[in-house]
Amino acid sequence: MNVEIIDIPKIENPFGSIAIIEKDVIPFEIKRVYYLYDVPSFAQRGGHAHKNLNQILIALSGSFDVVLKDGFDTQIITLNKPNKGLLIKTNIWRELENFSSGSVCLVLASEVFDENDYIRDYQDFLAYIK
Repeated sequence: MNVEIIDIPKIENPFGSIAIIEKDVIPFEIKRVYYLYDVPSFAQRGGHAHKNLNQILIALSGSFDVVLKDGFDTQIITLNKPNKGLLIKTNIWRELENFSSGSVCLVLASEVFDENDYIRDYQDFLAYIK
């Protein structure tokens, strides 16, 4: 599947840790940053794929599951560490669910928002990737 876990360098000391996101850690130029928060545990986010955009999801706080589908296989990855990012490349359907209380999902995107890059219907996604 066209995804991978990215290790984000961290510096630890007795007073807390610092995670560092620099251009040599991210495999694309970051053109958009946003975050999801106050998501109820019963809610589902995502539910789409991108034709051209790559993104990295990071659980800054709490945890959530990312359901990934490539049209053949399904994989579920739990994000719960702020020094691990999930790189999702093009043509991967993603759904975010099971948000813990207080969770925050940071998203680093390779492109600015473009509605034409989204595939928002799963059947359309399956037709697109065939």
